[in-house]
Amino acid sequence: MSGTYDDERTFEPMPPAQGRGFASTWWGLAWLKALEDTALDGQQLKQGRRLARQGAVGALTVRPGRITAVVRDRDGSQYRGDVLLQELDDEDWDRFLAMAAERSGHIAALLDREMPPHLVEDAAGAGIELLPGIGDLEPECTCGAWDHCPHTAALSYQVARLLDQDPFVLLLLRGRAERPLLDALQERVAAPPADEPATAWGVPAEEAFAARDIVPPLPVPPALPAEPGDPARLDTETPPEPGIDPAALEFLAADAAARAHRMLADALAPGHELQPFTVELTEDQDCVRLAATCRDSHISARLAEASGRRPAELFTALRAWRLGGAVSLRVLEEEWTPAPQELARAMAGLDRAWAEGERPALRATGGNRWTATGRDAQLRLGPDGRWWPYRKERGRWSPAGPADRDPAAALEAALESSPAE
Repeated sequence: MSGTYDDERTFEPMPPAQGRGFASTWWGLAWLKALEDTALDGQQLKQGRRLARQGAVGALTVRPGRITAVVRDRDGSQYRGDVLLQELDDEDWDRFLAMAAERSGHIAALLDREMPPHLVEDAAGAGIELLPGIGDLEPECTCGAWDHCPHTAALSYQVARLLDQDPFVLLLLRGRAERPLLDALQERVAAPPADEPATAWGVPAEEAFAARDIVPPLPVPPALPAEPGDPARLDTETPPEPGIDPAALEFLAADAAARAHRMLADALAPGHELQPFTVELTEDQDCVRLAATCRDSHISARLAEASGRRPAELFTALRAWRLGGAVSLRVLEEEWTPAPQELARAMAGLDRAWAEGERPALRATGGNRWTATGRDAQLRLGPDGRWWPYRKERGRWSPAGPADRDPAAALEAALESSPAE
């Protein structure tokens, strides 16, 4: 766009539209229907489509009631074409603002550059026709034609492409520019109802301090919903911006709702203030957490790529996460050195669990890792003092079960999953 004003917008010439339709949104198609149902000569429309596809339409200027552009004909001559659409009067706009302000979804749709059918239907219910109908698009051209000629037709086809991108073009044609319209909507939403007196914001500090002992108790917390809410569906008629994956965004929204539900459940549980804070996850760990709940192979592949793991590594990480979350993942991927007294207690517990001379021989293979001699079984000590059984599968160590406070129980679990050589 080369220029924009309160009551006028100028758009740079569009590239040729070879191989594609001029509109994909329902409101863009409605504009084309009004054009094609109005024109008396289908041959003129055909020539106009050809000119539009060839990029023969120059910069488009949109102002209330009129769209203008210079169109280059096939012989190189140029003509100024105009398409006129009746503006809405002040009373119409007042009704439109009142209707839109009553529904936050209407405002949200406009901000997303969309014009959902229910917005147009509600406007029509209020006596306001936003989209043009048969005979509403009036042509004017310096070629002298009295009906739609190839030049005004080409202009109209390019306008459909503009409307696909931004329905505010239609609203400007009807008489209101984007910024003033949104400002007026904001004023409507913020204003108190007509039957309620306006009140000042806040309370004087003296009054608030004096009422400190008579403030009513906090309301009862709301009941926990039975399940997380459904995220918004993003399958709109407007195509996503490059690099935006609607399915991935819906997956992340559903995950956020599920996490919020769990957090609310924890906050409403008795004694929640005594619960430890949740461990902060790294970006890599969060990729594993998300992949553990994902059922979409396309999204799983993106998460695997983001985590920097090969498929076999991600599979092992997912098993660890499902067994114990972030702590289990740390045990899988990190080594650390326990205190000597902690190791001494562990070895004493292991000795008590087996008869003399029967305990499997263990050799240290890392700061917190001990491998059973002659067996693909391993014992790992986690940072929370629990012991984790591990087994070797296809040359890779993998968790063999949940953690246990008793090192002997964890070792038995590892040995049971790893037959003797």
